[in-house]
Amino acid sequence: MSGAARQARGAQVRALAKINLDLRVLAKRADGYHELRTIFQTISLADTLDISFTPGRKTSIDLDDPLGLPGNLAERAARLVMETLRVAGRVEIRLVKRIPMGAGLGGGSSDAAAVLLALPVLAGRRPDLATLCEMGQQLGSDVPFFLLGGRAVGIGRGSELFPLPDAPARPGLLVTPDVHVSTADAYERLSDRLDRPADKVFSFQSQAWAAGAGTQGENDFEAVVFEQHPRLAALKKRLKGAGAAAAMMTGSGSALFGLFGDREAAGRAFGRFGDEKRFRISLVGRGGYRSMWWRALGAHIDGRMWPPRSRYAR
Repeated sequence: MSGAARQARGAQVRALAKINLDLRVLAKRADGYHELRTIFQTISLADTLDISFTPGRKTSIDLDDPLGLPGNLAERAARLVMETLRVAGRVEIRLVKRIPMGAGLGGGSSDAAAVLLALPVLAGRRPDLATLCEMGQQLGSDVPFFLLGGRAVGIGRGSELFPLPDAPARPGLLVTPDVHVSTADAYERLSDRLDRPADKVFSFQSQAWAAGAGTQGENDFEAVVFEQHPRLAALKKRLKGAGAAAAMMTGSGSALFGLFGDREAAGRAFGRFGDEKRFRISLVGRGGYRSMWWRALGAHIDGRMWPPRSRYAR
Protein backbone atom coordinates (compact mmCIF):
# COMPACT_ATOMS: atom_id res chain seq x y z
CA MET A 1 0.00 0.00 0.00
CA SER A 2 1.38 3.44 -0.97
CA GLY A 3 2.05 6.21 1.55
CA ALA A 4 -0.77 8.27 0.06
CA ALA A 5 -3.18 5.40 0.50
CA ARG A 6 -2.09 4.97 4.10
CA GLN A 7 -2.91 8.62 4.70
CA ALA A 8 -6.46 8.35 3.39
CA ARG A 9 -9.10 9.12 6.02
CA GLY A 10 -12.74 8.26 5.57
CA ALA A 11 -16.11 8.20 7.28
CA GLN A 12 -19.69 7.27 6.50
CA VAL A 13 -22.17 9.93 7.59
CA ARG A 14 -25.92 10.45 7.43
CA ALA A 15 -27.56 13.60 6.11
CA LEU A 16 -30.96 13.94 7.77
CA ALA A 17 -34.05 15.48 6.16
CA LYS A 18 -36.06 18.30 7.75
CA ILE A 19 -39.66 19.31 8.04
CA ASN A 20 -41.14 22.74 8.70
CA LEU A 21 -43.37 22.64 11.75
CA ASP A 22 -44.50 26.17 10.95
CA LEU A 23 -43.83 28.43 7.95
CA ARG A 24 -44.98 32.03 7.44
CA VAL A 25 -44.12 34.15 4.41
CA LEU A 26 -43.98 37.91 4.95
CA ALA A 27 -43.20 40.75 2.54
CA LYS A 28 -40.55 40.67 -0.17
CA ARG A 29 -37.21 42.07 0.97
CA ALA A 30 -34.98 44.62 -0.76
CA ASP A 31 -32.73 41.77 -1.97
CA GLY A 32 -35.65 40.13 -3.80
CA TYR A 33 -36.14 37.31 -1.30
CA HIS A 34 -39.16 36.99 0.98
CA GLU A 35 -38.90 37.48 4.72
CA LEU A 36 -39.66 34.16 6.43
CA ARG A 37 -40.55 32.89 9.86
CA THR A 38 -40.24 29.13 10.23
CA ILE A 39 -39.62 26.31 12.69
CA PHE A 40 -37.21 23.69 11.36
CA GLN A 41 -37.07 20.13 12.71
CA THR A 42 -34.69 17.33 11.72
CA ILE A 43 -36.22 13.90 11.11
CA SER A 44 -34.81 10.39 10.85
CA LEU A 45 -35.09 9.99 7.05
CA ALA A 46 -31.55 10.36 5.66
CA ASP A 47 -29.19 10.20 2.72
CA THR A 48 -25.84 8.44 3.23
CA LEU A 49 -22.46 9.82 2.23
CA ASP A 50 -19.14 7.97 2.25
CA ILE A 51 -16.47 10.69 2.33
CA SER A 52 -12.71 10.17 2.13
CA PHE A 53 -9.79 12.59 2.02
CA THR A 54 -6.23 11.89 0.94
CA PRO A 55 -3.66 14.70 1.37
CA GLY A 56 -1.92 15.80 -1.82
CA ARG A 57 -0.42 18.72 -3.66
CA LYS A 58 -3.35 19.13 -6.02
CA THR A 59 -7.07 19.07 -5.34
CA SER A 60 -9.45 16.71 -7.07
CA ILE A 61 -13.05 15.94 -6.16
CA ASP A 62 -14.72 12.74 -7.30
CA LEU A 63 -18.45 12.44 -6.62
CA ASP A 64 -20.17 9.10 -7.17
CA ASP A 65 -23.80 10.14 -7.59
CA PRO A 66 -25.99 7.50 -9.28
CA LEU A 67 -28.56 10.20 -10.13
CA GLY A 68 -25.96 12.35 -11.91
CA LEU A 69 -27.40 15.61 -10.63
CA PRO A 70 -25.88 18.70 -12.30
CA GLY A 71 -24.39 21.19 -9.85
CA ASN A 72 -24.69 18.74 -6.96
CA LEU A 73 -24.49 20.65 -3.67
CA ALA A 74 -22.29 18.00 -2.04
CA GLU A 75 -19.62 18.49 -4.70
CA ARG A 76 -19.92 22.28 -4.48
CA ALA A 77 -19.58 22.06 -0.70
CA ALA A 78 -16.41 19.98 -1.00
CA ARG A 79 -14.86 22.49 -3.38
CA LEU A 80 -15.81 25.37 -1.09
CA VAL A 81 -14.21 23.65 1.93
CA MET A 82 -10.97 23.02 0.07
CA GLU A 83 -10.77 26.62 -1.17
CA THR A 84 -11.87 28.35 2.03
CA LEU A 85 -9.71 26.28 4.39
CA ARG A 86 -6.76 26.24 1.97
CA VAL A 87 -6.24 22.53 1.93
CA ALA A 88 -5.25 20.31 -1.00
CA GLY A 89 -5.81 16.65 -1.71
CA ARG A 90 -8.15 14.10 -3.20
CA VAL A 91 -11.77 14.05 -2.03
CA GLU A 92 -14.01 11.10 -2.85
CA ILE A 93 -17.71 11.14 -2.07
CA ARG A 94 -20.22 8.37 -2.63
CA LEU A 95 -23.78 9.58 -2.25
CA VAL A 96 -26.77 7.30 -1.70
CA LYS A 97 -30.02 9.25 -1.97
CA ARG A 98 -33.07 8.30 0.04
CA ILE A 99 -34.59 11.71 0.67
CA PRO A 100 -36.97 12.51 -2.21
CA MET A 101 -35.83 15.51 -4.24
CA GLY A 102 -37.85 18.66 -4.70
CA ALA A 103 -40.27 17.77 -1.91
CA GLY A 104 -39.46 20.46 0.67
CA LEU A 105 -37.31 18.11 2.78
CA GLY A 106 -33.93 19.82 2.29
CA GLY A 107 -32.08 16.75 1.05
CA GLY A 108 -29.57 18.60 -1.12
CA SER A 109 -28.93 21.18 1.58
CA SER A 110 -28.39 18.44 4.16
CA ASP A 111 -25.92 16.65 1.85
CA ALA A 112 -23.97 19.91 1.54
CA ALA A 113 -23.96 20.45 5.32
CA ALA A 114 -22.74 16.88 5.83
CA VAL A 115 -19.72 17.64 3.67
CA LEU A 116 -19.11 20.92 5.51
CA LEU A 117 -19.10 19.07 8.86
CA ALA A 118 -17.13 15.96 7.85
CA LEU A 119 -14.52 17.08 5.32
CA PRO A 120 -12.70 19.61 7.56
CA VAL A 121 -12.39 16.91 10.23
CA LEU A 122 -10.87 14.45 7.74
CA ALA A 123 -8.62 17.16 6.28
CA GLY A 124 -7.27 18.24 9.67
CA ARG A 125 -8.91 21.67 9.88
CA ARG A 126 -10.96 23.22 12.70
CA PRO A 127 -13.26 25.93 11.30
CA ASP A 128 -15.54 27.54 13.87
CA LEU A 129 -19.31 27.44 13.57
CA ALA A 130 -19.51 30.97 12.16
CA THR A 131 -17.17 30.04 9.30
CA LEU A 132 -19.17 26.90 8.54
CA CYS A 133 -22.43 28.86 8.54
CA GLU A 134 -20.96 31.47 6.21
CA MET A 135 -19.95 28.71 3.80
CA GLY A 136 -23.35 27.09 4.19
CA GLN A 137 -25.25 30.26 3.32
CA GLN A 138 -23.25 30.53 0.09
CA LEU A 139 -24.66 27.14 -0.90
CA GLY A 140 -28.31 27.62 0.11
CA SER A 141 -30.59 29.18 2.71
CA ASP A 142 -31.39 25.85 4.40
CA VAL A 143 -27.78 24.65 4.68
CA PRO A 144 -26.90 26.48 7.95
CA PHE A 145 -29.77 24.75 9.76
CA PHE A 146 -28.29 21.33 9.00
CA LEU A 147 -25.04 22.44 10.64
CA LEU A 148 -27.04 22.62 13.88
CA GLY A 149 -29.92 20.15 13.70
CA GLY A 150 -32.74 19.56 16.15
CA ARG A 151 -35.45 22.20 16.33
CA ALA A 152 -34.82 25.87 15.56
CA VAL A 153 -36.54 29.09 14.60
CA GLY A 154 -35.38 30.45 11.24
CA ILE A 155 -35.96 34.07 10.26
CA GLY A 156 -34.90 36.29 7.37
CA ARG A 157 -34.26 33.90 4.48
CA GLY A 158 -34.36 31.07 7.03
CA SER A 159 -30.62 31.11 7.66
CA GLU A 160 -30.71 33.26 10.82
CA LEU A 161 -31.28 30.55 13.40
CA PHE A 162 -32.22 30.41 17.06
CA PRO A 163 -32.48 27.14 19.03
CA LEU A 164 -35.68 25.77 20.47
CA PRO A 165 -35.75 23.07 23.17
CA ASP A 166 -35.67 19.49 21.96
CA ALA A 167 -39.07 17.85 21.77
CA PRO A 168 -39.78 14.15 22.36
CA ALA A 169 -38.84 11.87 19.46
CA ARG A 170 -42.44 11.66 18.28
CA PRO A 171 -43.23 9.11 15.59
CA GLY A 172 -44.61 10.27 12.29
CA LEU A 173 -45.55 9.41 8.75
CA LEU A 174 -44.09 11.21 5.74
CA VAL A 175 -46.00 11.03 2.46
CA THR A 176 -44.13 12.02 -0.71
CA PRO A 177 -46.50 11.96 -3.70
CA ASP A 178 -45.21 12.20 -7.26
CA VAL A 179 -46.27 15.83 -7.58
CA HIS A 180 -43.94 18.61 -8.71
CA VAL A 181 -44.44 21.99 -7.07
CA SER A 182 -42.58 24.99 -8.49
CA THR A 183 -41.24 26.98 -5.53
CA ALA A 184 -40.80 30.10 -7.65
CA ASP A 185 -44.41 29.86 -8.87
CA ALA A 186 -45.67 29.27 -5.33
CA TYR A 187 -43.91 32.42 -4.12
CA GLU A 188 -45.24 34.43 -7.04
CA ARG A 189 -48.85 33.39 -6.44
CA LEU A 190 -48.51 33.85 -2.69
CA SER A 191 -47.13 37.39 -3.07
CA ASP A 192 -50.56 38.76 -4.00
CA ARG A 193 -51.97 37.52 -0.68
CA LEU A 194 -49.32 38.81 1.71
CA ASP A 195 -51.25 41.12 4.01
CA ARG A 196 -51.49 41.78 7.74
CA PRO A 197 -47.84 40.83 8.49
CA ALA A 198 -48.20 41.82 12.16
CA ASP A 199 -50.90 39.19 12.66
CA LYS A 200 -48.63 36.56 11.11
CA VAL A 201 -45.71 37.50 13.32
CA PHE A 202 -47.79 37.30 16.52
CA SER A 203 -49.34 34.00 15.43
CA PHE A 204 -45.92 32.57 14.61
CA GLN A 205 -44.52 33.82 17.90
CA SER A 206 -47.27 31.98 19.75
CA GLN A 207 -46.50 28.80 17.83
CA ALA A 208 -42.77 29.07 18.58
CA TRP A 209 -43.45 29.41 22.30
CA ALA A 210 -45.69 26.34 22.13
CA ALA A 211 -43.11 24.29 20.20
CA GLY A 212 -42.82 20.84 21.71
CA ALA A 213 -46.42 20.76 22.82
CA GLY A 214 -47.53 19.00 19.64
CA THR A 215 -49.73 21.85 18.46
CA GLN A 216 -50.80 22.19 14.83
CA GLY A 217 -48.65 24.65 12.92
CA GLU A 218 -49.41 26.61 9.77
CA ASN A 219 -47.79 26.72 6.34
CA ASP A 220 -48.66 29.75 4.20
CA PHE A 221 -47.79 27.86 1.01
CA GLU A 222 -50.69 25.45 1.51
CA ALA A 223 -53.21 28.11 0.46
CA VAL A 224 -51.80 28.45 -3.06
CA VAL A 225 -50.27 24.99 -3.55
CA PHE A 226 -53.45 23.15 -2.56
CA GLU A 227 -55.43 25.19 -5.09
CA GLN A 228 -53.14 24.01 -7.87
CA HIS A 229 -52.72 20.47 -6.51
CA PRO A 230 -55.94 19.41 -4.74
CA ARG A 231 -54.48 15.93 -4.31
CA LEU A 232 -52.14 17.36 -1.66
CA ALA A 233 -55.05 18.89 0.23
CA ALA A 234 -56.75 15.50 0.15
CA LEU A 235 -53.62 13.81 1.54
CA LYS A 236 -53.47 16.25 4.44
CA LYS A 237 -57.10 15.48 5.19
CA ARG A 238 -56.34 11.75 5.08
CA LEU A 239 -53.46 12.20 7.54
CA LYS A 240 -55.76 13.99 9.96
CA GLY A 241 -58.36 11.27 9.45
CA ALA A 242 -55.73 8.64 10.22
CA GLY A 243 -55.25 10.17 13.66
CA ALA A 244 -52.39 12.62 13.18
CA ALA A 245 -52.27 15.18 15.98
CA ALA A 246 -50.56 17.57 13.56
CA ALA A 247 -50.48 17.29 9.77
CA MET A 248 -49.21 19.74 7.17
CA MET A 249 -47.11 20.25 4.08
CA THR A 250 -43.40 20.93 4.52
CA GLY A 251 -41.67 23.77 2.71
CA SER A 252 -43.38 24.60 -0.56
CA GLY A 253 -44.22 20.92 -0.99
CA SER A 254 -44.97 18.44 -2.15
CA ALA A 255 -44.20 16.23 0.88
CA LEU A 256 -46.67 16.12 3.78
CA PHE A 257 -46.16 14.78 7.27
CA GLY A 258 -48.32 13.66 10.15
CA LEU A 259 -47.18 13.35 13.77
CA PHE A 260 -48.78 10.76 16.05
CA GLY A 261 -49.06 10.06 19.74
CA ASP A 262 -47.30 6.68 19.65
CA ARG A 263 -45.66 4.17 17.31
CA GLU A 264 -48.75 2.00 17.11
CA ALA A 265 -50.87 4.87 15.78
CA ALA A 266 -48.14 5.83 13.30
CA GLY A 267 -47.89 2.20 12.18
CA ARG A 268 -51.64 1.98 11.55
CA ALA A 269 -51.49 5.16 9.51
CA PHE A 270 -48.56 3.77 7.51
CA GLY A 271 -50.75 0.83 6.52
CA ARG A 272 -53.55 3.13 5.38
CA PHE A 273 -51.30 4.93 2.89
CA GLY A 274 -50.19 1.90 0.91
CA ASP A 275 -51.18 3.64 -2.32
CA GLU A 276 -48.60 6.38 -1.77
CA LYS A 277 -44.83 6.55 -1.38
CA ARG A 278 -44.35 7.00 2.34
CA PHE A 279 -41.79 6.70 5.12
CA ARG A 280 -41.99 6.09 8.84
CA ILE A 281 -40.12 8.88 10.59
CA SER A 282 -39.31 10.20 14.03
CA LEU A 283 -38.21 13.62 15.20
CA VAL A 284 -34.47 13.94 15.89
CA GLY A 285 -33.48 16.47 18.53
CA ARG A 286 -30.26 18.47 18.66
CA GLY A 287 -28.76 16.14 21.25
CA GLY A 288 -29.43 13.09 19.10
CA TYR A 289 -28.19 14.92 16.02
CA ARG A 290 -24.86 15.76 17.59
CA SER A 291 -24.44 12.27 19.04
CA MET A 292 -25.02 10.83 15.56
CA TRP A 293 -22.19 12.97 14.20
CA TRP A 294 -19.82 12.23 17.05
CA ARG A 295 -20.34 8.49 16.49
CA ALA A 296 -19.81 8.76 12.74
CA LEU A 297 -16.60 10.77 13.10
CA GLY A 298 -15.44 9.16 16.33
CA ALA A 299 -12.10 7.90 15.01
CA HIS A 300 -11.18 11.34 13.69
CA ILE A 301 -12.33 13.83 16.35
CA ASP A 302 -10.95 15.25 19.55
CA GLY A 303 -13.65 15.11 22.22
CA ARG A 304 -17.36 15.82 21.97
CA MET A 305 -17.43 19.43 20.83
CA TRP A 306 -19.55 21.27 18.27
CA PRO A 307 -18.76 21.58 15.51
CA PRO A 308 -16.72 18.35 15.57
CA ARG A 309 -12.98 19.09 16.04
CA SER A 310 -10.40 17.22 14.01
CA ARG A 311 -7.71 15.38 15.97
CA TYR A 312 -5.38 15.79 12.99
CA ALA A 313 -5.20 19.60 13.25
CA ARG A 314 -1.76 20.99 13.91
